[in-house]
Amino acid sequence: MALFGRKHYSTVKVKKRDIPAGMWLKCPACNEIMDTTILSRALWVCPKCSHHFQVSREDRLAMLLDEGSFEEWDKDLLSVDRLGFTGAASYTDKLEDNVKKTGHKDAVTCGCGRMNGHEVALAVMDFKFLGASMGAVVGEKIARLIERATQQRIPVVICCASGGARMYEGLYSLMQMAKTSGALARYRETGMPYISILTHPTMAGVMASYATLGDVIVAEPGALIGFAGPRVIKETTQQDLPAGFQRSEFLLKHGLLDKVVPRKELKETIVRLIEYMTPGGAEHATG
Repeated sequence: MALFGRKHYSTVKVKKRDIPAGMWLKCPACNEIMDTTILSRALWVCPKCSHHFQVSREDRLAMLLDEGSFEEWDKDLLSVDRLGFTGAASYTDKLEDNVKKTGHKDAVTCGCGRMNGHEVALAVMDFKFLGASMGAVVGEKIARLIERATQQRIPVVICCASGGARMYEGLYSLMQMAKTSGALARYRETGMPYISILTHPTMAGVMASYATLGDVIVAEPGALIGFAGPRVIKETTQQDLPAGFQRSEFLLKHGLLDKVVPRKELKETIVRLIEYMTPGGAEHATG
């Protein structure tokens, strides 16, 4: 007879607690897991490592403009499939999916509002809508914004974020580079400032047109900014790229940017620039 019998362990079933989707977010830079409520109050900047998360256009408008001052322009413009693009999914299907996902009809929101009382024409690009790619509607809305600002003689501020031209529209997309650049050339005759804000990522056709035509070009920390991506450049040149290549800090050091500005200081910085560059300065603030 065995002196010791076989141990019997009871099995304890632990019920997994249901955690609401979107309640927690992991920082891609430092791997810190954070409550999204706390992160939202920090303007979507990691409290531990200062990584700047991408933000929605609604959050961006709230961060930059005085409360209740925004009036949207050209809200109902819709992209169309002029080329009859067919691939794994049709362009029309992709547009419909992105409208449902974001609640907006295209990748940019344009309008006017006030920043510390200063009236400005403001455009905000949203990477969640087809990678904020620039199609005919994005180019048209940006051009109209600049033209209205020219007529009203008010500053222009554009928050850029884009993967580049919208391939589903072919040449129609590439034409927007010239159209927006031409509108800015006419706007410059007013003597009013155009301030370009580059956020992560700002690439390709947008980068090669209105994103880098600002009188002052500022960027958020760590933003990827360039024409072709670093992987493409490395494979093409067969050379290792410098540390931090195409990031905001690297580009500031090499003269492409005027300033890298943390998100919490962005509105204050833009207002100060407007007051420096607008005839009459701070006296023109209203409200």
